[in-house]
Amino acid sequence: MAAVQTSVQNFDVLSSVNEPLVNRYASRRKSVFAETYDPENDDDDDGARAIFPKTDEQRSRLCDSVKNILLFRSLDKEQMNEVLDAMFEKIVKSKDYIIKQGDDGDNFYVIESGIYKAYVGEDQKHIHTYEGRGSFGELALLYNMPRAATIQAETDGQLWAMDRQTFRRILLKSAFRKRKMYEALLDSVPMLKTLQNYERMNLADALIPRTFTQGERIIKQGDVADGMYFIEQGKVSIRIQQDAGEVEVSNLEKGGYFGELALVTHRPRAASAYAVDNVKVAFLDVDAFERLLGPCMNLMKRNIGDYESQLVKIFGSKNNISDIR
Repeated sequence: MAAVQTSVQNFDVLSSVNEPLVNRYASRRKSVFAETYDPENDDDDDGARAIFPKTDEQRSRLCDSVKNILLFRSLDKEQMNEVLDAMFEKIVKSKDYIIKQGDDGDNFYVIESGIYKAYVGEDQKHIHTYEGRGSFGELALLYNMPRAATIQAETDGQLWAMDRQTFRRILLKSAFRKRKMYEALLDSVPMLKTLQNYERMNLADALIPRTFTQGERIIKQGDVADGMYFIEQGKVSIRIQQDAGEVEVSNLEKGGYFGELALVTHRPRAASAYAVDNVKVAFLDVDAFERLLGPCMNLMKRNIGDYESQLVKIFGSKNNISDIR
């Protein structure tokens, strides 16, 4: 159960974007959905997975509806396909109640169309309106709590729904596996040895998986820095543009990282990065970088001196030192 509680905490901020936060702990009680789920002991091969067949047109619409939902941002392609398979369409009419405050949580909902209003309290105070996009219903499923608000359709509309067992299995297991995988990756990065265990866990939770095909450019020299990258798989070539063309200054493999110095120095990218083969990276955006890597900042600044020495050997100057990795 401890594993579940740890994984659930990762969604607290994400959840607040979607379902309105109320005093969800005030009326804590046991309910029919208070079963435990331990992602560490979940065997992928055990139990049938929910699959609701969809036409290509339905699947395309569903993809458009879920692609910008923060709750799904850490899912890989296989996990996202499982989410799409498990969701079923729900047609609603104006004034239909989708969920009612205090009820047990049964489904998580993604909005495809329609307007929906959220109400709380005995006087049904209106606190939020969803207009044609967004999602709701996840808090009760993540926290094993009664519904925190009532959601009523203001207009006719369409929703995509996922039952609580599938929701918890996919999302909680995804969070658990992602953390374990990225913790192992981060343990191999010397720069991060200065971080405490809890700091590494928070960093692992903030990483976003990205993939690049052979020859694809990952970052471009001269661009504004949006984050840094940790290499999970494959090789990355770091190149600097010179008069005669691009010159490779470094070649990185699994456990390597790049893009950090532009964030430290607040300067544009001074190098480009290319996938030598098919590459999988863990991306850390600039906001998370500033929030989570403060303890490593002095070390990264000291590394600038090492990079200067490398450039002097290659080019005979100290130009372009802001981001050569």
